[in-house]
Amino acid sequence: MGEKELRDLIPIQAEWSIPQLQENLAVALEGSGPALAVGKVSKKTIDKSIALVVSTSGSTGEAKSVAISSTALIASINASHKFLGATPGDSWSLLLPTTHIAGLNVIFRATALGTKVVDNRNVEKYIDTDFISVVPTQLHKALTNDAKLLEHLTAAEAVLVGGGPISEKMKKDAASKHVQVVTTYGMTEMCGGCIYNQKPLDGVGVRISPAGLIQLSGPMMASGYLSAAGEISQIGNSGWFESNDLGEISNGLLKVLGRADDVIISGGEKISLALVEEMIAKIYPTQDLIAFAMPDEVWGEQLCVGSTSQMQLGKLRQTLGAIYTPKKIYLFDQIPKTVIDKPDRVKASELAKKIKVMDE
Repeated sequence: MGEKELRDLIPIQAEWSIPQLQENLAVALEGSGPALAVGKVSKKTIDKSIALVVSTSGSTGEAKSVAISSTALIASINASHKFLGATPGDSWSLLLPTTHIAGLNVIFRATALGTKVVDNRNVEKYIDTDFISVVPTQLHKALTNDAKLLEHLTAAEAVLVGGGPISEKMKKDAASKHVQVVTTYGMTEMCGGCIYNQKPLDGVGVRISPAGLIQLSGPMMASGYLSAAGEISQIGNSGWFESNDLGEISNGLLKVLGRADDVIISGGEKISLALVEEMIAKIYPTQDLIAFAMPDEVWGEQLCVGSTSQMQLGKLRQTLGAIYTPKKIYLFDQIPKTVIDKPDRVKASELAKKIKVMDE
């Protein structure tokens, strides 16, 4: 067997402007330039098929470097644009960080349509585009207290919302304000979102494992994880990647029930923290909140909730019942989030140890 063909691998530079980043991503995708990596890389070369290396955290929180081929990225771009009905000349608005696959995807998609991505981050006046990608907290901000952002979202043909769950109430609020929401589900290992409005994109397979975990397959699956030694290890089994998310399929639609590590066992009962948040949000629709667990000698894990505003346990108990009512409520200055705006339950638990209980 001959040696594999290699190409240069360089980290994306923080000082690059967005036009420079778009240009470098374009040549990485077509193969005429070096492959790009988010963050530092230990190797300076990589298999010629790889265009992008993106760091992501698994269920253990351990960072992994996902190696993605040009073929996978192109499959993802094409499937997304087919669903959206995007045509050459259409534009994309960048509102996400470019340190993760979701933000990079916006740039790749604009490039594929022959347009310059519109960087609308940290601007006084938004430039309207055909398509936008945001996380749920950005949509919530637009619907509640940011009229300029809402106007920007309303002007788009479609607004992709991913990176976390979105409640039915938020969907209805968005629809009532003429925001064309498309919910997305995916992960770095699948080049980002590959399930739109609960339906798999073209070429995507979805099934539920015996343990209840969502498994995905398709041409946009990454090549593998890049080790410090430069080896690429397989990420899936027989062409399927198993996520850490619990789900169910009904009438061809995928419902994400929450991360497996977001399910706690309290008093012998399994409780989905994401479900608790969704249930409480119906009672307190305007409040920011986070559900998390605290260790407890009696319950094993104690269901707790943090909020930036006052809540009453008695009011929750009337609606939620004994199992889903938190044992304690904490008042936070702000809800802890990860760098990609997902709820940081570990940090919430740490914060709760340092402050007084609001209600118990």
